[in-house]
Amino acid sequence: MGKKAGKVYVVGHKNPDTDSICSAIAYANLKREITGQEYTARRAGQINEETHYVLQRFGVDAPPLLANVKLQVKDMDIHKIEGVAPNVSIKDTWTKMKENNVKTIPILKDEELVGVISTGDIATSYMEVYDSRILAEARTQYKNIIKTLDGTLVTGNDHGYFTKGKVTIAASNPDLMEEFIEKDDLVILGNRYEAQACAVDIDASCLVICQGAQVPPALIRKAEEQSIVIISTPHDTFTVARLINQSIPVKHFMTKTPLVTFRMSDYVEDIKDVMTKKKFRDFPILDRHGRFKGFISRRRFMDVSKKKVILVDHNEKSQAVDGIEEADIIEIIDHHRLGNIETMGPVFFRNQPVGCTATIVYQMYEEAKVKVTPTIAGLLCSAIISDTLLFRSPTCTEVDERTAKKLAKIAGIELENMAQEMFRAGSSLCGKTADEICFQDFKQFTVNDIVFGVGQINSMNREELQEIKEVLVPHLPKVLETHSLQMIYFMLTDILDESTEIICCGHGARSYIADAFDLPEDAERIILKGVVSRKKQLIPTLVGALQQ
Repeated sequence: MGKKAGKVYVVGHKNPDTDSICSAIAYANLKREITGQEYTARRAGQINEETHYVLQRFGVDAPPLLANVKLQVKDMDIHKIEGVAPNVSIKDTWTKMKENNVKTIPILKDEELVGVISTGDIATSYMEVYDSRILAEARTQYKNIIKTLDGTLVTGNDHGYFTKGKVTIAASNPDLMEEFIEKDDLVILGNRYEAQACAVDIDASCLVICQGAQVPPALIRKAEEQSIVIISTPHDTFTVARLINQSIPVKHFMTKTPLVTFRMSDYVEDIKDVMTKKKFRDFPILDRHGRFKGFISRRRFMDVSKKKVILVDHNEKSQAVDGIEEADIIEIIDHHRLGNIETMGPVFFRNQPVGCTATIVYQMYEEAKVKVTPTIAGLLCSAIISDTLLFRSPTCTEVDERTAKKLAKIAGIELENMAQEMFRAGSSLCGKTADEICFQDFKQFTVNDIVFGVGQINSMNREELQEIKEVLVPHLPKVLETHSLQMIYFMLTDILDESTEIICCGHGARSYIADAFDLPEDAERIILKGVVSRKKQLIPTLVGALQQ
C-alpha cells in the first residue's frame, strides 16, 4: 500500500489581493475535483477590504492564514508507541519493549508523560542493585510480584503494597532465621513447615513458597489473621531470587521529569541544536495539550516530509510565504514576470501573459471539463475585475475580458456594478490604520542591491484618494525604516481618469521616478497619465531606470 498523499497548500503572495485569494480558493477546488485529494487554500497575509467584500458577497470564508511553511516536528517521522503506566513491572515493560523492538518506552499517567525508561535503565536495575530493601522502597504491589513469579495468591490482598522490610531467603533452620528475618520482611521459602511457621510467627509481610509446596491450612488461617500475604510459585528458590527484582514498578528506575521534550508545532531548525547537544537516543513529542504523541530520534531528520505548496499569482521569493525554501513547491500558476523562486526538482509551471491569474485558472477548469459553480465564477470574475481595473489596465487582454463576461453570466452579476462596489470597499478609509492602508496591496522588489516597495490603491473617487494621500505621506518614512527598505513608491490610481499619482519616499526615490518617466524633478506632484498598472507600466520602466 503506497504512502498516503499529504495535504497540499494553495497559497498566494504575502500581501494578498483579490486575485491572489480568489485564485487560490478556485484552484484548490479544481485540484480536489480532479484528484480527490486534499488541496486547501491558504492566505499568506491579511486580506484587504476589497477582497473581504468579494468573499462576503459570495458567502465564502476567508482561507486560514499560513504564517510560514517551515518544517515542524509534526512533519517528521514520529515513532508512535503505546506507553506503560508507572506501576507496571520492569519485567512487563521489558517484554513490551522486545515486542515493539524499541530501546525507549514512555511512562504515561492519564496520557501525561511522567518519565521514560530505556534498555540502559533496565540494565542498571539488574546489574547495579544490591539493596535487599529496594522492593519496599519502590512500593512494589503484590500483584506485580505474583505475575513476575508466575505465581498464585494463597491468601492476602494482592492489591496491597510491600512497603517495609527486606527480601530474605529462609535457607537455614528456624533458630538462625530468627536472627536475620524481621517483622514485615518478604521471605522466600521452600516446603519446610518449620521455616514457614517461623516466618508467620515473626510476622513477615509476605511469604513466597517455591516449587508449589503446600502450606498447611492452619498456617494459612493464622497468616490471614495477621494479614500476611502468601504467594505460591512453581519456580525454585534460585529462580525466584533472580526474578523478584523484576517486579519493581517501572517508575522506580525511569528517567523523571523535567525531560527534554518537543512540541508538534516546534520548528525543526530550532530543535536541531538541542538534539545534537543532548545525547539521548529518543526525544518525546507532546501535542499542544501536553499529551504524549511519540518519539523522534536524530536519524529521523532524514525522513522529514516537506510541506507541499502550490504558488498562485507570484513566483518571487520575497513575495512568498516565509520558509518557502524549506517547502516542496509542486506547481506555480502565475501571470507575472519570472522571479527568483528556486525549486528542488522540476515543477508544473504555468505562466501566461494575461491580466489576471483567475483567467488562467478558468482556462484550466475548461481544459479539465470541470463545471464552474456560480460561487467560483463570482470569485474568479471579481479577481479579473480587480486585476484589470475593469479592463482599463494595459495588462488586460481580450482573453481576460471575454473570460470575465462568461463568468459574470454564470455568477449572475453585472460587471460595472460589481466593480464600483469592490473599488469602493477597497479604497474606504473607514476603521483602518495608516499601516493597514499602506499594506493592503504592497509588493517588495530587489534590483541590484536596491530593495524597494510599491503599494497601490485604486479608487473611482478622487476626493477619497486625496484623503488616503494625507494619511500615507507622514507614515511612509516609518514603513521605510521598520521594513529595511531603501525606497517606497505608492500608487494612488484614479480608475475613471486612468491616471496615477505617485508618492515617493526614500533617498533618490523621486529622482529615479523622474528619470524613468522623463518628468521634471521639481514638479509639485508626480502624476502619470495613462499609468494604472504596477506590473506592466510602473515596475518595468522603474527597473530600467534603476539598472542604468
